[in-house]
Amino acid sequence: MLDPEALRQLQTGKNLLAFSAGIDSTALYHLLKDRNIPFDIALLNYKTRPQSDEEAHFATKLAEKDGKRAFVREAPLDPESRGFEKKARQIRYDFFESLVAAEGYENLITAHQLDDMLEWSLMQLCKGCGSAEFVGMQPVERRESYTLVRPLLFTPKKALRAYLESRKIPYFVDRSNLEERYTRNRFRHQAAAFLMRECSEGIARSFRYMLADKKLLQPRPVVLFRHKELTIIERPAIDDIAIRQIDRVLKEHGYLLSKAQKEEILKHRYVVVGGKWVVWIAERTIWIAPYVKAAMPKIFRERCRRAEIPEKIRPYLFMTSGLERLLSEMPTLSS
Repeated sequence: MLDPEALRQLQTGKNLLAFSAGIDSTALYHLLKDRNIPFDIALLNYKTRPQSDEEAHFATKLAEKDGKRAFVREAPLDPESRGFEKKARQIRYDFFESLVAAEGYENLITAHQLDDMLEWSLMQLCKGCGSAEFVGMQPVERRESYTLVRPLLFTPKKALRAYLESRKIPYFVDRSNLEERYTRNRFRHQAAAFLMRECSEGIARSFRYMLADKKLLQPRPVVLFRHKELTIIERPAIDDIAIRQIDRVLKEHGYLLSKAQKEEILKHRYVVVGGKWVVWIAERTIWIAPYVKAAMPKIFRERCRRAEIPEKIRPYLFMTSGLERLLSEMPTLSS
């Protein structure tokens, strides 16, 4: 059930499993344990359901029994609030990434499985996407300070449920996953469920083929300069490739571009995205950096102006003391 590439990644390094006590993460917990893969667990309790506290207690006791660390955080959210799913995802990954940084984890493991990948792809297809966006998940995905690992990506949910039930392993069912007010759930129940029931093996093979094709069709960005979160890449000749490479760099920092944001970047070339990131598409390079504000001394501003460094990039260089290194490598960047 576990992807070989993902397993190899987990053989070394310190691993943190994103846990929910549901079917997917409970099955993954025991499958990893069976393979003697060391890991700890992290659970975020949104307090949205009566059983949320039971799930957190279950996670803590399970980890304690197996000699693992369990990190549990409460982050109450109103499931009726606008943008609940997006907020929950952001809080969840902020929590996981804070643990990665504080505890020195090298791999963050999630229990995304084949049904999840199909649902995501169908949603992208209906929005309008290319082949790169259609296959959005990978078993092993490098991020800025850790590696995101999805060992179950080619395993259908029904196989995970059968595994748990055959071994009489307890798990929880999140009833909110049955509610069709959420877009993801509608795709799950009205489209993906039939396809997974009828042809899950073929779907898994297709995704493996498409991921292999994606690596050929989507070249990695050519990084010319990197300083902390500032990245300068070589600008591809084709805009579609450029925006995908920008998307890839931002994704490594945990930021996902929307379709509207991608269109805005290509239209204006020099934008602040979501109030968080500056993207500047120059003639031969693309600059990507966090958007910060800072009062800079006149001499610093003048040096940046002479070096033709974009105005909105300058505060980040000032705050991170990155100007000297950038100026020393400017001849390389312009060659």
